Amino acid sequence: MVVNRQEKQENLWLGVAFLMMVILFISSSQTYEQQNQQSFLHAVLKAQPGKHFLTHFRLNYAGQMHDASRDYFHYVEFLIRKSAHFLSYFIMGLGLFNGLKRRLNHWLLASVICYFVATGYAALDEYHQMQTGGRTPLFQDVMLDSYGALTAIITVTVWQTINQLKKVRKNDK
Repeated sequence: MVVNRQEKQENLWLGVAFLMMVILFISSSQTYEQQNQQSFLHAVLKAQPGKHFLTHFRLNYAGQMHDASRDYFHYVEFLIRKSAHFLSYFIMGLGLFNGLKRRLNHWLLASVICYFVATGYAALDEYHQMQTGGRTPLFQDVMLDSYGALTAIITVTVWQTINQLKKVRKNDK
């Protein structure tokens, strides 16, 4: 069987998605104490840069208020953790979609399948966290994760549509 360049790229994208799944599994196996970055943040952000700016954004997440004016380092760690949720599933969605859209031969079918695979994995990841001591599974995290995957799928679709329209316009000239 000969694997062409496009198939190699698709396999690479699927590898990226699988690697992200492994990283997420390992991460959700760790207790909160093992992942706690507070002491690191205290050392690196001693002067509390951006605190004045961040105090304008109080966030209610899963019924808990996060406020930089009350606890700057906890707030920054919260932002880092939630950004990691979004970005991890963005990368997973990107890998799945780029790896499967041509193979499934329909971008909408690929979009739906990739979205549900990523969302299902997010739900299983939260269940896995529930089995780990000192971790709290949150439905809100599943939603945040699914938004990350959906954003990747939409971004790729829009990007490819724009590029196809540019090619059509260029050929029409």
